[in-house]
Amino acid sequence: MPRILLIDDDQALATPLKEYFSLYDLELEAVTLPSEGLKRIEHTNPDLVILDIMLPEMDGFEVCRTIRRQSSLPILMLTARGEVMDRVVGLELGADDYLAKPFEPRELVARIQNILKRSRSQPNEEQEIVLGTLKLDLVRQDAFIEGRSLNLTTLEYRLLALLAQHPGRAYSRDEILTAVKGIEADLYTRSVDILVSRLRQKLKPLDYIKTVWGTGYRLVGPDR
Repeated sequence: MPRILLIDDDQALATPLKEYFSLYDLELEAVTLPSEGLKRIEHTNPDLVILDIMLPEMDGFEVCRTIRRQSSLPILMLTARGEVMDRVVGLELGADDYLAKPFEPRELVARIQNILKRSRSQPNEEQEIVLGTLKLDLVRQDAFIEGRSLNLTTLEYRLLALLAQHPGRAYSRDEILTAVKGIEADLYTRSVDILVSRLRQKLKPLDYIKTVWGTGYRLVGPDR
């Protein structure tokens, strides 16, 4: 049963969510303080974190940044504010999805299931893809440059795997959004550009992802 950690200072939220999650074979554990949440992540290794933005001690953006320094653990961010800039900042910091409060529990469960499915799915039947010094391990769902793990988030890995399966093919932003986030996600093209920018930073010094003006992006091999 997937274990979900909720970091939210709204104590009234945890009990009904825990009961609702159990209907979908999800186990929910809740904490109200970021410091306690970070300790739980270190010691219990949950499958996904639901992270509120408005928190005591430090805000959710700082918690997300702290998690990403150590792990590619899937993160779904919650906030009472539905502003686009909050979504942009969350994505830039490495969040996998974003949901504004108030929300329907069923939508939250659907997004969690979608993230977990993406993180566990296999792009194809191959074991690995090798492009020069870049290697994608499709079984472990990890990527390496000269043996060094890139520590990709779920979305970053999905994007790289998508592009690497067909080097040279140009993918539109809509195609990328559908592939890496799923058709049920809240889609907007700016999120693709943010995701590509993050991935390019992690691929340095390799310059494999090229912009196709007016279309989207493609991945080129070491000889292109």
